[in-house]
Amino acid sequence: MQMNITGTQITLTDDIKDYIQRKMDVLEKYLGDIQVINCDVEVGKAVSKQHSGYIYRAEINLQVPGELLRVEKTEKDLRKAVDKVKDHIARSIKRYKGKKDNK
Repeated sequence: MQMNITGTQITLTDDIKDYIQRKMDVLEKYLGDIQVINCDVEVGKAVSKQHSGYIYRAEINLQVPGELLRVEKTEKDLRKAVDKVKDHIARSIKRYKGKKDNK
């Protein structure tokens, strides 16, 4: 799956890009034969520094035929935010496939 990875108020290192790519590649098994029109992944700092540290945000926009699946999550750790986004978009894909099969 071809995806566009962008960073907001954060420098995207190769390590971060590789981590995101590995996590999003897992979605291939959920997608099956569904054609992905566009996939955008954005990570960054959601809020400037708080007393307890930074708050990171991860967002994915997955455009499939007839629908746009979008998930956004915030966490104190960037990797946890990416993991949560992956888990929730997987659920959205399963729901989309269920709706598609019912039609």
